[in-house]
Amino acid sequence: MKNILFFCIISTSVFAQSGENLELLFNWNDSTIVGTSAYNNAYNEIWGLVVNEREFAVIGSTSGTHIFDVTDPVNSVQVQFIPGAAVGTQIIHRDYHDRNGFLYAVSDEGNSTLQIIDIKQLPYAAPVIYDSNELIKTAHNIFIDENLNKLYACNVRSASSGWNASSLVIFDIENPINPVQLITYEVPATGAGVHDMWVKNDTAFLNNGGDGLFVVDFTDLTSPQLIGSLTDYTDKGYNHSGWPTADMKTYIMADEDWGYDMKVLDISDLSDITEITTFSSEIHPNSIAHNQLIKDNYVYVSSYHDGLQVYDISDQENPTKVASFSTYLMDDHDSYRGAWGVYPFLPSGNILVSDMQYGLYVLAPSQDFSVQSCSVEKITVYPNPAKTSIKLIVHGQENTLDVKIFDLKGQIVMRKKISHNNNLINIASLKQGIYIIKAEGNNSLFQQKLMVH
Repeated sequence: MKNILFFCIISTSVFAQSGENLELLFNWNDSTIVGTSAYNNAYNEIWGLVVNEREFAVIGSTSGTHIFDVTDPVNSVQVQFIPGAAVGTQIIHRDYHDRNGFLYAVSDEGNSTLQIIDIKQLPYAAPVIYDSNELIKTAHNIFIDENLNKLYACNVRSASSGWNASSLVIFDIENPINPVQLITYEVPATGAGVHDMWVKNDTAFLNNGGDGLFVVDFTDLTSPQLIGSLTDYTDKGYNHSGWPTADMKTYIMADEDWGYDMKVLDISDLSDITEITTFSSEIHPNSIAHNQLIKDNYVYVSSYHDGLQVYDISDQENPTKVASFSTYLMDDHDSYRGAWGVYPFLPSGNILVSDMQYGLYVLAPSQDFSVQSCSVEKITVYPNPAKTSIKLIVHGQENTLDVKIFDLKGQIVMRKKISHNNNLINIASLKQGIYIIKAEGNNSLFQQKLMVH
């Protein structure tokens, strides 16, 4: 951590913020955007995009949708703003998902609409090419089953339904700008309704508030099959959200209640879902895990009041916190405030976080979480930031290291073998910007950000 540049670009003071194994590259909030009358939250959901070999962050506010170019994260800039169909102090929730060059946007309050935004020309343009309340006036969350071009929306009200609420609605988006409603669905024998979902290949994990978790197979839309459920578990409250591991063997789930633990579930047999263990941030007895996404062996959790928490779940019975960053500046725990969402899937490895009161954060891991199980040599990169050359000082037993420097597109821009006595690397040919430097030996692997100025 000592040799990574700490950037802070923010419109309000962040002197109280702190992080473990995460560095702040950028923060944005706009004091002219009004907060809600409910929780004084000006901001809500976060999403990430890669378009035209550039990285973008999408954050919702009471005013609409803000799109930032975060390719050079310390110099991130808002490149597009799309006003919401409804705006103002009643807009608490917005949600986003993208597919085939289009961003789908909904809100859960007001006289809203489904907006479909053409993002193929980013950063230069992002026109709204569909804006209607016929299929969706309001929806709490959306999720796209990308393999099948189906959009799932929960808690939906629309003109076509006579403004009545539907627990879950599935749309065909094969034609991305002409969605077609396929079915509405209610989980049998429950009254809570779907709050959020994760879907792949017609298998939907449905978080149903006080009723628990339900897994439904939508292969046959004329007869969806309930194939799994968990209705009794530790710290059962309002079943809010969850995410599975890539191998579909483990599912991390959270209930939106003060002080409740997150749950690690065994989903290898969907007909017999079992609880493995529970874990929490252990920061405050009233902490609330809001949203959690899984990348590799790590679960990224946006927690009210606590900010971003990252856990290694490679040992499913013993999740271990490996990183954290506090986004919320106040020391109160009496409401729904703080980190709303997280997006960890950008190719650069940078992490996007939205805080309800303090806006957009772009964070960088101070080390590559995915290599922590390796034997990692103590290596110092000096200077960092650098202009013409760097030295890699190895404090260990490795005789030689293979050093690669990558740009944010993942392309190798420089490669060199170094040793204790031959550790100088000339970087004068590199353009100004942020790079990833990796050093690999026989028994070790090292990675960190490198800033060239």
